[in-house]
Amino acid sequence: MTPTPTHSSATLAVLTVPAFKDNYLWLIHDGVHAAVVDPGDAAPILAALQAHGLTLTAILLTHHHADHIGGVARLLEHSNVPVFGPRHDGIAVVTHPLGEGDRVQVPGLALELAVLDVPGHTNGHIAYVREDAGAHWLFCGDTLFGAGCGRLFEGTPAQMAASLAKLAALPDDTLVYCAHEYTLSNLRFAEALEPGNRALQLRVANDSQLRGTNLPTIPSTIAIEKATNPFLRTGEAAIVGSLTAAGRLAPGAGADAVTVFAALREWKNTF
Repeated sequence: MTPTPTHSSATLAVLTVPAFKDNYLWLIHDGVHAAVVDPGDAAPILAALQAHGLTLTAILLTHHHADHIGGVARLLEHSNVPVFGPRHDGIAVVTHPLGEGDRVQVPGLALELAVLDVPGHTNGHIAYVREDAGAHWLFCGDTLFGAGCGRLFEGTPAQMAASLAKLAALPDDTLVYCAHEYTLSNLRFAEALEPGNRALQLRVANDSQLRGTNLPTIPSTIAIEKATNPFLRTGEAAIVGSLTAAGRLAPGAGADAVTVFAALREWKNTF
């Protein structure tokens, strides 16, 4: 698929660069310079840079998995640029380690990003947030997906539930740039939990149409995720009821957010 713009603000835009089977790599650019988020594969990034006449000025990483960092070495052969990434996720190529509360002035771009710790998928996973008025962006790697969330490869349900709550607290108009096209699969799970959710029904129709024409369902927004993503809706009676009816929660066992999240994640793993 040819990279296509997904959103622009003032002089900045984000290119969607598909890779592998279902990954999205993100190129943030101003028409001249570009920063890449989670370049698991160098080839499509190099092709997009050439096609759009862009010069790479920075690499931003969210976590250590190969489909997010696998292209870094080759990109560095072409461009000697800084590599920003999590302080505690064991990525040797990171030159600028980051954690909660840090801010990144992205080289070559009029762009500042805030850093959030969002452990769960990996222990050191971070996210990047653009907080400019009128242009709220979130690059969340494999923490939050369209209508879903990442698997718990290293962290605990409590960690991931807290990370998702942190992201859900961002402004409703924040664009969610996650790293995989998993939305339709996630929506099928969401429908099983909340068949009466009208916002969910509308999203299924809209996103099915997008995928039917090979267009991305990402970015979504925080508002859309809060209305349709079961992992951000652990307090909803319908979701608790569906988990209980499926034997995933004991009747009357209590429905605190972490317990409900853990039951959801375990069910989704085999759904």
